[in-house]
Parts: sequence; structure tokens; C-alpha cells
Amino acid sequence: MIDLYYWPTPNGRKVSILLEELQVPYNLIKINITKDEQFSKTFTTISPSNKIPAIVDHETNQHIFESGVILLYLAKKYNRFLSKKYYWEIQEWLMFQMSQIGPTLGQAHQFLYYNPGKSSFAEEKYINYTKRIYNVLDSRLTKNEYLVYDYSIADIATWPWIARYERHNINIHNFPNVLRWYKCIAQRPAVIKGYNPINENERIPLSDNK
Repeated sequence: MIDLYYWPTPNGRKVSILLEELQVPYNLIKINITKDEQFSKTFTTISPSNKIPAIVDHETNQHIFESGVILLYLAKKYNRFLSKKYYWEIQEWLMFQMSQIGPTLGQAHQFLYYNPGKSSFAEEKYINYTKRIYNVLDSRLTKNEYLVYDYSIADIATWPWIARYERHNINIHNFPNVLRWYKCIAQRPAVIKGYNPINENERIPLSDNK
């Protein structure tokens, strides 16, 4: 059994989606970051950075924080979604998500969605950064069904961030390859289940396939 310390953010959803894809039993433990539960002493011993997600694998007694490392750990343990043939390309796109997509779009959420009108400089900066991210992904997906040929943890890491395209002030229809990729993944049963593991019933954008 794996304990998943979770809240419904893009980083949290990466892990719940992968666990559903792997069909691995897990115990979901809600860490309400809106109430600062991530700063509890108990959670700090598991995640010293006080960020979700984190896991405890009771089979190996392994505690892991940082979403990218969790994805790598699970993919390696269960030998899925991390092709040996394309191992380093998957790593490249996983690191692209960790180093650029997550930080950039996370700041876009702050300035474009939660705090609009606070800083025109920041808004212009992050909408431009965000468009660059989408252009990079759209170019990559021109000739590839997924980011690295087959469905992998690179897609699982990236998809939950793109699922918030509305918060990025992005018209996803302007990025047809991203849109095609996004819709394809959104229809996977494990993605649908892993998107709302605590039954928050948040709608998956474009889940009506329009």
C-alpha cells in the first residue's frame, strides 16, 4: 500500500493519475494547503519542503517528496511509462515540465488568475512566457502523438498543467497539436479517475470534447 499525501493541484494530480494508470492500491491522505496543513510536524517529516505531493511506500519503507521524483520512482518500480528505448528523451521532457512548465505556469496562475491587475509588468511577462511554453509543446507534438512517442510519465507530468489553460489566458484552439494531445489524454479512464480522487468533482476542461 502506498500513502499519497495530496491536494488537487497539477502536481498532486500527476501522482494520482500515475497511480491510477498503474492500478496500484493507494491510501489518499488530504493535505489542505488552503489551511496550511502542509506545515504540520507530521507532514514535514515526510516532505521537508512542506509541499504536496509526497508518498510513503510501505512495501519498501520509502518516503519520497517532489512530484518528478515520485513519478520516476513509481515508473521504475513498476516498469511502466518509462521506456528504456526513449529513457533520456522522457527525462528531457520531464525536466522541461519540472524546470519550465511548472514554475512558469504556476506564476501565471498567480498574476493572471488569482491576482489580475496587480502588476501589468508581471502579467505581460508571464503571458509571453506561457505562450512560449505552449509553442514549444505544439511544435514537439506536430509529428509525435505524445511528447516522447509512447505515452509516458512526461505526458502524465505535463497534462495536469495544461488542463488549467483557462487560467493561463490561453485559447488552446490556437495550439492544435496541444489540443489534440490534451483531448486524447483527457479521455483515458485512469486520467479521469485520477483527476478527482477525493471526489471534488472539478470538471476536466474540454471533457465534453468540444
